[in-house]
Amino acid sequence: MPDVSFACFRPSLRLVAALFAAALALVGPMPWAAAEDAVPGCIPPVSRLAPRIMLAAATPKPGAEELAITFVGHATFLIESPGGIRVATDYNDYVRPAITPEIATMNKAHSTHNSTRPDPGIAHLLRGWGPAGGEAKHDVTLGDVRVRNVPTNIRDYGGGTDYAGNSIFVVESGGLCVAHLGHLHHTLSREQLLRMGKIDVLLVPVDGSWTLDLEGMVEVIESIGAPLVIPMHYFGRSTLERFLDRMGARHVIVRDVSPSIVVSRTTLPPRPTVRVLPGS
Repeated sequence: MPDVSFACFRPSLRLVAALFAAALALVGPMPWAAAEDAVPGCIPPVSRLAPRIMLAAATPKPGAEELAITFVGHATFLIESPGGIRVATDYNDYVRPAITPEIATMNKAHSTHNSTRPDPGIAHLLRGWGPAGGEAKHDVTLGDVRVRNVPTNIRDYGGGTDYAGNSIFVVESGGLCVAHLGHLHHTLSREQLLRMGKIDVLLVPVDGSWTLDLEGMVEVIESIGAPLVIPMHYFGRSTLERFLDRMGARHVIVRDVSPSIVVSRTTLPPRPTVRVLPGS
């Protein structure tokens, strides 16, 4: 695990929060402005919003050698295998699918990335951190789905490093490998890239501040080299557009009207592509 010092390239949380407050003063009150205080560290305060539940009917059914991927919102996706096994990423109490997944992954960074009251029907609840300390180690196979993790570091609230505090989760099914970067705070080491393996679909946080800065995230995307990239974890259209502008030189940009897509190895794009699914 690389010893990452975040202070050298990341503004303090206090400074960033002050800049965010100044921006709010310029643009006026946001939809959550009258709600109760956010969970500490959850800025912008997604946790103040009413819970968002995705209707089960919105999820397409994949055929053989296909995966259905639905962007529920924020950092949560629902991935369904040909055999009907469903995986929810960064499962939490604010943005979650209405369908109970068989497997749910979580990350520790903020309350919008983990759940304190998970659905008891979930067969495998995979935390991206070791509750007792140290690395989380997951390698679960259920039906035609395998889910495994690659630990990463995160910043703690004191400005230090929480080693192995989060994970990248890799979902393997339908002849494809899908990687969810979680709340990634640093570029990846060679060891982490090797542990991930060859990735076909990459789910990427693109906020540019609460996770990794824009240039650092572009470096991560290029180091992984997945043919299909799907952005997530952005706060407002301008943040998303900044990411798309940066990626447009090397990637085809596709904007979908549906939050759900069905992908297979034969339909992966011939050129590196960013597909924007509505729902953040």
